[in-house]
Amino acid sequence: MSRLSPGVHWFSPTLPIHVFDAAEPGPVALIQAGIHGDEVAGVHALQELLEEQIRPTRGRLIVVPIMNPPAYRARQRCAPGGLDLNRCFPGDADAPERERRLARRFMDLVLAERPALMATLHESHKRYHPDVRPSFGQTLVYGVEPMPAIIGRTIDRLNERIAGDDERWAPQYYPVATSSTEVIVDATGCVGICVETWMGLPEARRIELQRLVVELLLDDLGVRPMA
Repeated sequence: MSRLSPGVHWFSPTLPIHVFDAAEPGPVALIQAGIHGDEVAGVHALQELLEEQIRPTRGRLIVVPIMNPPAYRARQRCAPGGLDLNRCFPGDADAPERERRLARRFMDLVLAERPALMATLHESHKRYHPDVRPSFGQTLVYGVEPMPAIIGRTIDRLNERIAGDDERWAPQYYPVATSSTEVIVDATGCVGICVETWMGLPEARRIELQRLVVELLLDDLGVRPMA
C-alpha cells in the first residue's frame, strides 16, 4: 500500500480516513478512536476537531474518528456477533472475519505512513489506581520501556488544566502484546499511546479531555501548535 493523498479516503462506506498535509515538512501523527464501540468520547472529540477544521502546520495528520462503525452504532465493545478489533492485528486480508480484514488494511496503512506517533482514544469504567490491575481511567498507557518522554510532558500539562482530583492523569505502563497499538509499535517503532478517560466523569467533560490530550500531543510533536 502506498501513502495516501491528502483528502478523505474510505476503508468502508462508513469508515473515513482523513489525511491532511502541511506546507512545511514534519512528522506524521495518526489519531484514531472508536475501535471499541462503547467508548464514545474519543469519537466525538475527533469529530468536533474535524468539524472545526483541524489542520497540521508541519508534517501530516491522519484522523480516523470511528475505527469500528458497526460496534459504534451498537454502542458495544465489538460489533454484534463480531470480534474485538483491538485484538485482530496484524490482521489477514483473506480472513472471513471483517475485523481481521480491516486490521490488515489498517496495518498496511501504518506501514506505508510510518507515523512518529499513533494515539488511540479509549475509555475505561474503572478509575485508575496503582493497586488495582487492570484499571485505566485517566491514564496515558504505553507498552514499552523506557516511557516515551512525550507522555510525561503531556501528563504534566494535562494536570495543570484539571478541575479536580477525579480528573488527575497518570502514566501507566501496561504492555499487552496482542493490542493493536503494541503490534503497530513493534512493526514501525513509533510512539504508541492509549488515551483512557474515566467513564465516571460526565460525557461532555470526557470529550473535552480527549480533545485536550489530542491537542497537547500534536503540539508537543510539532504537528500543530495549540492556540
